[in-house]
Amino acid sequence: LPAAGIVAMLFGAIVGLPILRLKGHYFAIATLGVAETMREVVYNLEFTGKGTGLVMPIVRNPLIFFYSMLGILGAVTLVNWWLSASRFGYGLVAIREDEDAAAVMGINTPLYKTIAFAMSGFFTGLAGGVYAYWITFIDPEAVFKVIITVQLLIMAVFGGTGTVLGPLLGALVLSAVSELLATQLVTLAELFNGFIIILVVLFMPKGISDLIRQRAVSLRYFTKNLREYRI
Repeated sequence: LPAAGIVAMLFGAIVGLPILRLKGHYFAIATLGVAETMREVVYNLEFTGKGTGLVMPIVRNPLIFFYSMLGILGAVTLVNWWLSASRFGYGLVAIREDEDAAAVMGINTPLYKTIAFAMSGFFTGLAGGVYAYWITFIDPEAVFKVIITVQLLIMAVFGGTGTVLGPLLGALVLSAVSELLATQLVTLAELFNGFIIILVVLFMPKGISDLIRQRAVSLRYFTKNLREYRI
């Protein structure tokens, strides 16, 4: 599992160096392209089991997975909290607000973004390793789905990007609802993801965290966002 985190971190750093120089939809297209390319690469590698995948050892104690994921969740939350009050975190905020202005102020924007990319890759690799042992079988088709990337983005935006607890809250709410819908009708769960994207972009671009902070669950709040952030 530590190796999974380290490999993902190194891969994130290597891929991040060229890709993070792109912006906007070019960045989105490039990241999706890398995911699709890696799926084809994994399909043809012996040690990944090619297209047939890999069968993992069966661990019969489910509590191991629960506490492992809980530990990773706690570690990610603590790191995000530390970043929110650190010089490095302030640099990332500056890049988010205006990358050109941040560069003029002396922030090494490619380096900062690459480090953030690598850090996220480390924790994603750890979670992926635990997930692989949990389901006991992994194959390229299962782990390189575009919908996984989309769901992660939806969770972050729904909870509130730029906050510590926002993405956590979004993940808890949406994963619970999605699992509930998936047990009834898989297509309904996928439609739900698309529906949430439309609602959040139009009415809650700052996520649930802003809604809670403003304490303004009203029609006026949603119409104000619709006028201010309209596409």
